[in-house]
Amino acid sequence: MADNIMSTWKDSFALDGKPAKWTYDMGVILKGIEGLWLSSGDTKYFNYIQKQVDFFLKDDGTIKTYKQDEYNLDNINNGRLLLLLYRVTLKEKYLKGANLLREQLRSHPRTSEGGFWHKKIYPYQMWLDGLYMAEPFYAEYAATFREDAAFDDIAKQFILAERHTRDDKTGLLYHGWDESRKQRWSDPTTGRSPNFWGRAMGWYAMALVDTLDYFPKAHPKRVELIAILRRLATAVAKYQDQKAGLWYQVVDKAEGKGNYFESSAAAMFVYALAKGAHMKYLPASSLRVAEKAYRAMLSQFVETKPDGLVDFKGTVSVAGLGGNPYRDGSYEYYLSEKVVTNDPKGYGAFIMAAAEMEPAKKKKKG
Repeated sequence: MADNIMSTWKDSFALDGKPAKWTYDMGVILKGIEGLWLSSGDTKYFNYIQKQVDFFLKDDGTIKTYKQDEYNLDNINNGRLLLLLYRVTLKEKYLKGANLLREQLRSHPRTSEGGFWHKKIYPYQMWLDGLYMAEPFYAEYAATFREDAAFDDIAKQFILAERHTRDDKTGLLYHGWDESRKQRWSDPTTGRSPNFWGRAMGWYAMALVDTLDYFPKAHPKRVELIAILRRLATAVAKYQDQKAGLWYQVVDKAEGKGNYFESSAAAMFVYALAKGAHMKYLPASSLRVAEKAYRAMLSQFVETKPDGLVDFKGTVSVAGLGGNPYRDGSYEYYLSEKVVTNDPKGYGAFIMAAAEMEPAKKKKKG
């Protein structure tokens, strides 16, 4: 699958026929490639990561197409690659680029309780997606440069997101929350969006296990973050289709008209559950849930072509809230978005899941 990716996007991640931009899609793919590099030790994977990042990064650390004043959490995700490249090469430009993204978080707009807005254009809103986009980078940066006080803030983001999106009955997390209650999609009482979108919870689960890699073991909030992960893992396991081994696009509506098994959410859940179990945050039962889903993905979503390259099917291209045209968060909305093959988000999440599930991961050759 990585060979297919490196063949499709040789020089940069130009998507949908548009010029390449500094987007989180690239980061999801390249974190998958990083997992392959770590497990295989094959230099071609590291070189590919560096080439893709260098397309955007100038020697002075500025990033082509990135605008800090947009205050978009999506643009932070690729900072993890800058930290990787800095650690390996010690080239100053990677550190400067990472510092630029860290500066965005220092002035990023927040809710009254201190939660990051998802984007400046989405005021007073926290989306589950945003936790993956910002917190693993924030934690890795803080650990690398000894910003110990930052971990209080990092923990706060996860705690606030769960507090405002978790449904007590199901244990599932709603896609977004609007503190201002001004959005048409927000419940006037709770501020929550109306549905449980699979990939949104996948982002949040992956964010937790990746952030915990860098979260100090002695920090008092670490136990709380692991408890959040366990609550979410329990809910996710409950809504896994027992026959198919997968999850629906709108997770709790198995009988809903037009609902379908969505591949990127499955990949993200597999990665988070398997890594959580391997790291002892989660019980062994979570690994069994992941193994069942992994087998199902290989059967239903992975397709080897005659040339030996591998496709990944069944990924919803996008889902959001608000904007123009307006996305109301309804069940019908989530079912209306296009389902595609070889979407970067699905691709990257699957490779991360595969690297976590396959035995080569344990050898740590890299």
